[in-house]
Amino acid sequence: MLIRFLRLALGALFRVRVLGDYAAHGHARTLIVANHESFLDGLLLGLFLPVEPVFVVHTQIAAHPFFGRLLKFVEHLEVDAANPMAMKAIVKLVESGRPVVIFPEGRITVTGSLMKVYDGAAFVAAKTAATVVPVRIEGAARSYFGRLGGLYPLQLLPRITLHILPPRTMPMPDRPSARERRAVAGQHMRALLTEMLVVTRPRLTLFEAFLSARASFGRNHKVVEDVRLIEESYGSLTKMSLALGRLVAQRSERGEYVGLLLPNAAATLAAVLGTGACARVPAMLNYTAGVDGLRAACTAARIRSVFTSHAFLEKGHLEHLPQALTELNWYYLEDLRAQFGRADKLWLLPRLLLPRLLRERSARPEDPAVVLFTSGSEGRPKGVVHTHDSLLANIAQVRAIADFTPLDKFMVALPMFHSFGLTAGALLPLMAGCKAFLYPSPLHYRVIPELSYDRNCTVLFGTSTFLGNYAKFAHPYDFGRLRYVVAGAEKLDESVRRAWIERFGIRILEGYGVTECAPVLACNVPMACRSGSVGQLVPAMQSRLVPVEGLDDGSGVLEVRGPNVMLGYLRYEAPGVIEPPRASGEDGWYSTGDICSVDEDGFIHIRGRLKRFAKIAGEMVSLEVVENLARSVAPQAMHAAATRSDAGKGEAIVLFTTERGLEREALLTAARRLGVPELAVPRDIRPLAEIPLLGTGKTDYAQLQSLATG
Repeated sequence: MLIRFLRLALGALFRVRVLGDYAAHGHARTLIVANHESFLDGLLLGLFLPVEPVFVVHTQIAAHPFFGRLLKFVEHLEVDAANPMAMKAIVKLVESGRPVVIFPEGRITVTGSLMKVYDGAAFVAAKTAATVVPVRIEGAARSYFGRLGGLYPLQLLPRITLHILPPRTMPMPDRPSARERRAVAGQHMRALLTEMLVVTRPRLTLFEAFLSARASFGRNHKVVEDVRLIEESYGSLTKMSLALGRLVAQRSERGEYVGLLLPNAAATLAAVLGTGACARVPAMLNYTAGVDGLRAACTAARIRSVFTSHAFLEKGHLEHLPQALTELNWYYLEDLRAQFGRADKLWLLPRLLLPRLLRERSARPEDPAVVLFTSGSEGRPKGVVHTHDSLLANIAQVRAIADFTPLDKFMVALPMFHSFGLTAGALLPLMAGCKAFLYPSPLHYRVIPELSYDRNCTVLFGTSTFLGNYAKFAHPYDFGRLRYVVAGAEKLDESVRRAWIERFGIRILEGYGVTECAPVLACNVPMACRSGSVGQLVPAMQSRLVPVEGLDDGSGVLEVRGPNVMLGYLRYEAPGVIEPPRASGEDGWYSTGDICSVDEDGFIHIRGRLKRFAKIAGEMVSLEVVENLARSVAPQAMHAAATRSDAGKGEAIVLFTTERGLEREALLTAARRLGVPELAVPRDIRPLAEIPLLGTGKTDYAQLQSLATG
């Protein structure tokens, strides 16, 4: 009777929902694992799971007067983690046949994210060959029974959901020692729990996710700041988004791809949200691509209208673009603002009070949400169409492995036409209640360190090139508040990694992403970091390596599949037609074009792009190895390698360098010292005043290839 009363009372007060199909209660050995959000968690699982489990409880909790009394009514096993016999007691309990509940984190979250996952639960599951049933508890952390007070806004009676995932097994890892087996089992358990956080995410559109964040943190919570040094709240950003969405909708059709040529600013983020809220698809145009690049992008996506700003074009010296691209309709935010009349304000007012009135006009989660364009570093740019769900899935994947909180502030200098800048830089903090400082150019190497210090930024994303230049001009205290520094888009140079450690005491976390995957595919994080790698795959991703002729070291072309993979390409050759991803003859898989190896712990090591290998006398030679060789000789200079045809050997390597005195003899000496084959030592060395870069910070290999073959 007491259990029935508590189930009814908690179910009504917290509107508890149980989702999923619990089919494991018939198994002889069942281990139920759950994330730990609050002091209510055990009670929730005991009342709402369709089994009567035994709970594994720490002796400190059992000794607490209040919880000790409650535990008298619950079957439990008290364990002390410091007692070596504790593990044997849990194993014996699981083998007895009773369902067992255990919290692998061992403590309630104090960040809102997953905490450290202890190896014990995983080792028990592997040792007993138990059926593991993951259960996600969602919502309890925001109650007064959690430990997020002062970090997140708390609610008296938040809605709580229990997600029960399909059961699975966890085989014992094949490692030589018990200690290694236990550690690897713990990694598998953490992977299981992070995947659980991703697959149970709500399916929303970007605007719906924004409204959900606004409801969680409050309309007055400050989230976005730009060079105007005005902090925009959820409320003011809602107003800006709806107004811009209204203006765009009046000049376009439902489902149309609409060009946005704007800098990193609050208005740009608002335009992305508002355009999507009104069922249009923003296409983020790369203003550094030049006239030909923009024309190719607009052709591929059938863009007819471009929204930009007089002030931006003037400051960026881009006034020639509207004059050159006369086939497009150009609209300027300054002019549109003056045309926002009384009828528009009357339309806006009720939607400010009830933004969900736009729901009937909004897209679905599986519909296109944004078009990004590949950098064009190796050819003509392609449109990459992402859905609302693929972008939000990637945000969920990053949040599952990194403990960002509302106390964090992101320095976002990577442009929003770059997938890293848009998803990880702008959308992620917006959905997580963090603050973001939007800066219009990553090339201001003196300004960005000073602003990071002045605006108290704790998270910085950048390319290796950008981070290296920031380190040259920064005061040692400028980056004193940074918690996360993540490098992506190009290989992290060892000299840059070392400079940040020595000057600022900060470990750069190297990640890996591609525009087609929204973009984060893998990343080193404090919980799982291996120098020289780009980290492990983000949760809920599958991967495989496709062998390459000429490479027999176990590496291959990385192909991936997961919820963050794009809807498809828009190509110049077939304008407006979405070409779904397909690799090795299978739909839904995407080939990254990168040659990688994966070590026994799942860390990915990138050897280079398939297109950036030269075939010389039948041997595959990585152009990245050539560039690294040149860096070892002249570390202060910039180097880039390309290829040209060669009558005798098929292809020859061309090394472009800013070091005018670089000689082949010095490269040969370094190659012998480093064990690099002589085939990788270029004979054609061409000095340049500077290596051409794209606006994203990547080397412009298309231009260099033209120089090499010209």
